[in-house]
Amino acid sequence: MLYIIIGIFIFGVLIATHELGHFLSAKVLGVKVNEFSIGMGPAIWQSRRETEEETGEGTEAETLYSLRALPIGGYCAMEGEDGDSADPRSFGRAAGWKKLIIMCAGAAMNFLTGFLIILVLNSQGEVFLVPAVSGFMEGYGLEDCGLEPGDLIVSVDGRRMYSLFGQERLLNFLSKRGDTSDWVVSRNGERIVLKDVFLPRQERVDAQGNVTRYRGLSVGLAEQPATVGRRLLYSWYGSADLVEVVWRSLGTLLSGQVGVRDLSGPVGIVDTMTEIGSQAPTPSAALEDLAFLSALIAVNLAVMNLLPLPALDGGRVLFLLLNGLLYALFRKKISPRYEGYVHMAGLAALMVLMLVVTLSDVGKLFGW
Repeated sequence: MLYIIIGIFIFGVLIATHELGHFLSAKVLGVKVNEFSIGMGPAIWQSRRETEEETGEGTEAETLYSLRALPIGGYCAMEGEDGDSADPRSFGRAAGWKKLIIMCAGAAMNFLTGFLIILVLNSQGEVFLVPAVSGFMEGYGLEDCGLEPGDLIVSVDGRRMYSLFGQERLLNFLSKRGDTSDWVVSRNGERIVLKDVFLPRQERVDAQGNVTRYRGLSVGLAEQPATVGRRLLYSWYGSADLVEVVWRSLGTLLSGQVGVRDLSGPVGIVDTMTEIGSQAPTPSAALEDLAFLSALIAVNLAVMNLLPLPALDGGRVLFLLLNGLLYALFRKKISPRYEGYVHMAGLAALMVLMLVVTLSDVGKLFGW
């Protein structure tokens, strides 16, 4: 039960953080915010804070701050966000660059949240493990290929081998390359570029008659001291790793390798958090695993919200750019009413998808 509560809380905080990004950017850029809410559903507390900044007297603030009963998100309701408004400080009348910043700020806040979580996790250890050349298999003739045991692997064919999934990424990447590749390694603190490293797959038959095709390169992990600079750098690399994980997942969905049954909504995510927390050997390990999963969810929210789909922030960005192009070419823009219809239809489709995924998650819980 404890992990269910923690999972719901984490999920709600991450969504509320997204809305906080919209709220803060709107306030900074002078766009009127009618309400900022943490949570959804019935309000359990609301306030319009008094301010004396402009008049020197207590006046009613323009923004209604709400705390609502269901900890499953939040929202930032800006004036004129979904329709026309005569207010000069409405979202619809803001400059295009301001709209762009406000619409992207939610995803940026989610990504920043994921980065900070990984940074906290990285602050615990004294060393980082990075992919390195550990040696060569006997009989493969790689002793003069240019690589040396102990080389820290920075990149292969321009693909950075980050610390979070560095060894796995390297092995998967090499499995898809040809016989030659360009490497960048760190050797005794010096950055070395190696062009056209020849690592052909070589077929061998062992004593039992099994046929193998290896390159003959052994890859392991090497330790690097966890300096402040490396903590920041590898936290950034780790966040970028998670973005790639999300993109790969989207690719498998679009290619049909996975279906709707494999998707997870809030119910499935909370169930996964509960399972991870329950299976951890110690409470501290459970907390660490949940923190990492939270970072993945935060980055996932950032990427998903910027997809150019109606009702998502990315869909609004797409319309903003399209209107800019139409105005530059024809001095015309798409009517806000029609854009609203598109986003409304997209929201309806999204809600249907969420309902299907939620029902699927519930079915999995009961073994259906």
